[in-house]
Amino acid sequence: MDEVIADALAKFIKLYNRDYNIPLDLKIDAGNEIYQHVPENINQKWFDYINEPGFFRDLEVIPDSQKVIKALQEKYDVYIVSAAMEFRNSLIDKYDWLAEHFPFIDWQHIMFCGKKIVDADIIIDDRSKNFVNFKGRTLLYTSPHNLLITEYERVNTWEEVAGLLL
Repeated sequence: MDEVIADALAKFIKLYNRDYNIPLDLKIDAGNEIYQHVPENINQKWFDYINEPGFFRDLEVIPDSQKVIKALQEKYDVYIVSAAMEFRNSLIDKYDWLAEHFPFIDWQHIMFCGKKIVDADIIIDDRSKNFVNFKGRTLLYTSPHNLLITEYERVNTWEEVAGLLL
């Protein structure tokens, strides 16, 4: 979900700017995580944010993801898989967020897990660690932290996903 259909990065930036008046923007150096762009004494604040109840509830939707996923459902059996167990407060937030923004995905097609060990034909993710041992087609959804990774097929937008899969 995060950084593929839900924009967690923008929320981190908004919270850092609110709390520390640190000039962060979306031009994060390729291959780096957001916490690498803030002073060392607060570079773990992202962990506090992500563990707060409500953090995941009001994330912005990645552009065109709703439209394309709805269209993908007509051709594929679509599942939303999220490693939500890492952040226990995210479970309800993510479920409610999906119900609001992706109401066409029923609860039986939502999987909250720890490690994404799924057997599917295609996976779209921003974290290449989720591609290890995956036997299907992998699409790496672009995010600043993965810009230096070159060994996977990359997609930058949901319109690109539509062009490849629809």
